[in-house]
Amino acid sequence: MTTTPAEGLDPLFLSFQQALVGRYSIDRELGRGGSGVVYLAREVHLDRWVAIKLLPPERAADATLRERFLREARLAAKLSHPNIIPIHAVEETGGFVFYVMAFVDGETLTDRVRTRGPLPASEGTRVLREAAWALAYAHAQGFVHRDVKPDNILLETGSGRVLVADFGIAAALTDASSDGVSGTPEFMSPEQVLGGALDARSDLYGLGATAYFAFSGRLPIEGRNTTEILARQVTAQVTPLASLEVAVPRKVAALIDRCLAKEPDQRPASAQALAEQLALALEQRREAPPALRAFVKRSGRLDGGGTLLTAFLLVPMSTLISYYFGMVAGWGTFVAGAAIAPYGYLLASARRLRLLGFAHEDLAPAFRAEIEYAREELTLGHQIKPTVTEQILGFVAKGSGAVAGLSILGVLTLFFRAAENVAVGRLIQTLVMTFIFSLTTAAFTSIGYLALAQRRTDVESEFWSKIWLGRMGRGIFTLAGKLLRGRARNAAMTHRATELSLGMAAEQLFESLPKRTRAQLNELPRVLHRLQEDAQSLRARYDRFQEALADIGDAATSAAFTDLRTSRDVVQAKLGEAVGALETIRLDLLRLHSGAATIAGLTTHLGMATAVSEQVGRLIAAEGEVEQLLARPRPIPGHPTPTH
Repeated sequence: MTTTPAEGLDPLFLSFQQALVGRYSIDRELGRGGSGVVYLAREVHLDRWVAIKLLPPERAADATLRERFLREARLAAKLSHPNIIPIHAVEETGGFVFYVMAFVDGETLTDRVRTRGPLPASEGTRVLREAAWALAYAHAQGFVHRDVKPDNILLETGSGRVLVADFGIAAALTDASSDGVSGTPEFMSPEQVLGGALDARSDLYGLGATAYFAFSGRLPIEGRNTTEILARQVTAQVTPLASLEVAVPRKVAALIDRCLAKEPDQRPASAQALAEQLALALEQRREAPPALRAFVKRSGRLDGGGTLLTAFLLVPMSTLISYYFGMVAGWGTFVAGAAIAPYGYLLASARRLRLLGFAHEDLAPAFRAEIEYAREELTLGHQIKPTVTEQILGFVAKGSGAVAGLSILGVLTLFFRAAENVAVGRLIQTLVMTFIFSLTTAAFTSIGYLALAQRRTDVESEFWSKIWLGRMGRGIFTLAGKLLRGRARNAAMTHRATELSLGMAAEQLFESLPKRTRAQLNELPRVLHRLQEDAQSLRARYDRFQEALADIGDAATSAAFTDLRTSRDVVQAKLGEAVGALETIRLDLLRLHSGAATIAGLTTHLGMATAVSEQVGRLIAAEGEVEQLLARPRPIPGHPTPTH
């Protein structure tokens, strides 16, 4: 036994243990609050650890409250869900009213945040999703928790599993307060404060406040005393989570802000809808393989020591060549070195990545993930919008660059007339000076602008993503692939979407065909790329439709819900057709390699695939209005919608 002397002298501890002799052996007190005292004990018969929650004796003396507590606890004991702490028994003995629940070896969410700080983005999103699952199950059984807060969310040691406690107990204790209001002030919904009718959306407010605390370490509503907190719950707007110095995905932050809306109708339609959106957010944050992460962060950029050394050696080398072989040779060396050396480095980087089995199509999701992670990190300590200084520097840099461009254009236009006219010569001198001054101004203001912009956005990653995802990057990867022709490469990575894996497999099969056969199927690569792009576009639209449907709620019967669901189903069906067309082409290529298919048959399927692609194009055009509707920013309840 580990009972402390203080606990041993506690009259309540002694009398309660006396009432439980032979059935439960109390080890120690785990905590206490307005809703009761929790003890750690061993159940003698089954020899297992349990937690016992005792209704305070002064409340148990009220017969009405006692009966309601027992009724609610017995109903809660019927809940069976992996994320809900099971209740083993609900009893009344020797004047004591209590229930016995499974003991969770872990810590509360409150303890986790206070001891180790706010939760990281991925872990916090997972915790929030599992808690939403528990609430969704309870709501489906007719339960409203009424006291969702960090103290009632436990994190199991080892597994990290989330378990929600105290279902229905807040309702049982309502009559204990003089004003008929129960719950924890900092996590109570406005309608709960006002004593109004409660439903599942009230629990979503408590879950939103809990998530706000878990991600930021701050309470969404604070006050000097309980009365002030309750008043502010009804009237004060919560500071949007995205505006705080926390690295939280924008979609997750927006979901939490919606949970904290004052009006229940502005919150997510259900806990299940909230869990689905959180699951989607977690799925979209799948981490890229290490080789891709290294490429987008380091090896795919010209910012290493080799780049600096090349730049340092290029100037003196060009000067020497100019001294011995003339100005033209010197400038030619400088231009060639400045162009060929970087291109050669990038080509070598692409070649190494292709040796590992990656292709150009893998870069887009990797760059998107890197930019998203950087955006979350850069919000720490810095504002999201450009500062006035940054805007001024950007304007001056663009203006100076334009003036420099016009000046050098004027110099080139007037150069051949300089010898004929002294005035023209002076004008050229003026334009040259203007060019030098404007170029210098543009350079310095650009440096200042980029330095400020880098504080709120990853300028470098965005720049290199445009390079690698554009024509130049595709060309480099194509050349790298030709340099590797015949070399063995690893199998496609499992992180790829199905359409990318199928398209890349088909492309490799096509490249391994005889040259004459490839010439007869010269349209195949274009069709493959078109189908891949179509499938990716459809997949992105499907995800957005899913998000919008989750916002409205599964039980919605509105015309908007019906239209969105119909559009989603059409997109899903067309996605299946696009992926099916890719699969057909891949199988035809395999048969062609084995001699079991003909070029004519493959050509027929290419025509069918082209028709599918055209249908996708028409579908995307037809869905344009719906897309525009989905693209509109959803206003945060209680905050003004920006106008343009």
